[in-house]
Amino acid sequence: MNEVLDAILTWVEGIDPVLRILVTGIAVMLETSILIGLIVPGDTIVLVSSTGVTTVLTYLFTVLAAVLGALVGESIGFSLGRLFGPRLRSSWLGRRVGEDRWAKADRFVQRRGGIAVFISRFLPVFHSVIPLTAGTTAMRYRTFMIWTTPACILWAFLYVSIGSGAAETYRELQNSFSSAGWVFIAIVAVSIVLVAVIKRVLHRFADSQDALETVETQTALDENASLEKP
Repeated sequence: MNEVLDAILTWVEGIDPVLRILVTGIAVMLETSILIGLIVPGDTIVLVSSTGVTTVLTYLFTVLAAVLGALVGESIGFSLGRLFGPRLRSSWLGRRVGEDRWAKADRFVQRRGGIAVFISRFLPVFHSVIPLTAGTTAMRYRTFMIWTTPACILWAFLYVSIGSGAAETYRELQNSFSSAGWVFIAIVAVSIVLVAVIKRVLHRFADSQDALETVETQTALDENASLEKP
């Protein structure tokens, strides 16, 4: 196990830090701007890149690259939604999202506005869809950025800390502890489980809001129908 992790971490660490950080920022940007996150999640990219962090400076620049990449990507996504919303939905990638997810994202943004934007940063698929969806609504770009900026910062610090922390722990233990590789895996696994639990809670919140919206809409329709009866 240690030999395999040594090879992976050595390969990631051996990549020029400037190039690694630049690729991280660009990948995260593409994830949220043109639905690339449906294929390669930004969470995975940031985690892998973070295992090559060995200094405080590279840690901070990796966080900065992830934050800027996310903000630029979401800004592009917002603009694309404002300009080409319907066309994007009918595109090949848009069809992969599915009409149900688009409709759910629409209702979530319409009902919760900025809170939906903040929460979506931590939810798979939704963080690629919500910027586009927000762009098709009456939400102002300034409002969008006010909500997404702290979410992107929190998300970046969380994932860079997990990746770099697990790798640093492994490096410290690898020469004195034969099972250091399993410690690395355990740290990553526990962190992923905790993040998954948080995502599950946020998903349930989004689902509850969607269900509430559906109930209220149906109630309003029933009331209108009863008023129209002679």
